[in-house]
Amino acid sequence: MTATQETARIRPRDRDTLVQALRTGVVPRTGQQHIQVGRAAEVKALVADIARIDDGGSTARFVIGEFGSGKTFFLHLVRSIALQQKLVTVHADLSPDRRLHATGGQARSLYTELMRAMATRAKPDGGAMAAVVERFVTSALTEARERDEQPETVIRERLAELTELTGGYDFAEVVASYWRGHDTGDEQLRDDAVRWLRGEYSTRTDARKALGVRTIVDDSNFYDQLKLLARFIRLAGYGGLLVCLDEMVNLYKLANTQARNANYEQLLRIVNDSLQGTGGGIGFVFGGTPDFLQDTRRGLFSYPALQSRLAENTFATGGLVDLTGPVVRLANLTPEDMYVLLGKLRHVFASGDPAAYLVPDDGLESYMRHCAERIGDAYFRTPRNTIKGFLDLLAVLEQNPGSDWKQLVGTVELAPEVDTELAPLPGADATAADDDDDGLASFRL
Repeated sequence: MTATQETARIRPRDRDTLVQALRTGVVPRTGQQHIQVGRAAEVKALVADIARIDDGGSTARFVIGEFGSGKTFFLHLVRSIALQQKLVTVHADLSPDRRLHATGGQARSLYTELMRAMATRAKPDGGAMAAVVERFVTSALTEARERDEQPETVIRERLAELTELTGGYDFAEVVASYWRGHDTGDEQLRDDAVRWLRGEYSTRTDARKALGVRTIVDDSNFYDQLKLLARFIRLAGYGGLLVCLDEMVNLYKLANTQARNANYEQLLRIVNDSLQGTGGGIGFVFGGTPDFLQDTRRGLFSYPALQSRLAENTFATGGLVDLTGPVVRLANLTPEDMYVLLGKLRHVFASGDPAAYLVPDDGLESYMRHCAERIGDAYFRTPRNTIKGFLDLLAVLEQNPGSDWKQLVGTVELAPEVDTELAPLPGADATAADDDDDGLASFRL
């Protein structure tokens, strides 16, 4: 199929969302299907993971790609597929204030961010926690009517299996409190229950006063709470929970060896549970760079237990791939993929109307030659700047009728992607010897 054979029309809102996001170098929240090219094998592998979660299993995948290669776009695509398969998704970027393990509230901050972004097919933009709890209560009410039982009896029976997990008793009590608020019309009680489930209580005193429970979501029970939530989501009638964590390089950047290893230990726990199938209806997808994975001094491979679990198949060499392991390396786009992608971008910019294309097929080829001359093969290996430059070109052509694309193509400024993520965080873990990761600066004979 040539680039001119696209026929689907695109709504103006979707068109504007895609174009604005891509021109600023960020991943659009919706409409990824309009510009997805290549990587069919990787998508197929993650779709199999989604099916495994839906079947009550668990998975953990590390999506590894160069800076600007499309990791975040790939994670968003996987999330959208999971939503279509009736899973609940949560996603967040790790940052200096959001980690897997901490003692200063950073893990609870990550949990809160994940809950804020909770999405279902009916609420794809986030904020779905209350809808998930409401669905659980509604299904319990239906069952109670069918069995001619009291609703609270059915709810307690359903929640009984949660009490077997760490923190499950208080989790079940909070959901029961939501039901009481639902039954009595106490909106405050319902809001308090949702706040607790979102991890928004910072003190146990406030939680006990509002809901009568003695625990809250904090740094120490971050992962246990996610497992409870996944089990509850399945009780509510969804397929399971997919957790997408991007910018994992922020763990690599931690200057404090002890803090970094503590996060890697938490990551090891997640990987062990997922690979052993003990998670139950939960899957994790982590996005990171090759350095984050392979660096034997600060990356995941610096932690021997993780290195042994994430080591790749030694037979997958010479162009052979194995996508059944925990590490999925994003294959580089080919020049052919890039040509198709530029055609899709042109189609989106024209709102799906071939008659409104601003450059012909020859223009796509000319732009690709210009990119190759300026930055070499980086234009299709790390395509973010290539995409941005092409959309900038289309924007100028649209706003300046009569301008010649042939004259403009050669003026497009391009530069290869520069990975600025690998510098240590300023002020990260001030107790550490920031200028000496191994602590040798303090050694004296």
